Amino acid sequence: MPLAPQEIRTYFVTAVTASRRRLFQVDTNSALLLDVLQEQRSKQRLRLHSFVIMPDHIHLLLTPAPDISLEKSVQYIKGNFSFRLKSKLDVWERGYDSRRIQDGRDYTTHVHYIEQNPVRAGLVSEPKMHKHSSANPIHLTDSTPTHFA
Repeated sequence: MPLAPQEIRTYFVTAVTASRRRLFQVDTNSALLLDVLQEQRSKQRLRLHSFVIMPDHIHLLLTPAPDISLEKSVQYIKGNFSFRLKSKLDVWERGYDSRRIQDGRDYTTHVHYIEQNPVRAGLVSEPKMHKHSSANPIHLTDSTPTHFA
């Protein structure tokens, strides 16, 4: 069965650390995950539209490459991070939650949710202050899929 066209395969993804360990409270771990995310972008395995790294979970808004499934995209992220972290403990909970983005309004709602996550958690007072979020202008992300623009 062929995959849906890329522009309608954009997903909101949440992955949680094993036992909700606050793994990303450590800056070096967050920096490593940021590196993995950018590496997957540069290898053109996915388009990363929005993200936030919280102490014990991540939220991503991504579009897999046309020839790559969502499952494989998430595996590239979680698997590469785990491999590079070299932890003796489990890193991630099994699986992940995902929801396909339906339209432009849904897309905008999820970008807002992602950006506001550290504010709601009391980590920062405004989204751009969270250094491990696409709301911070230092990070590269991909543009809104043309289907939603």
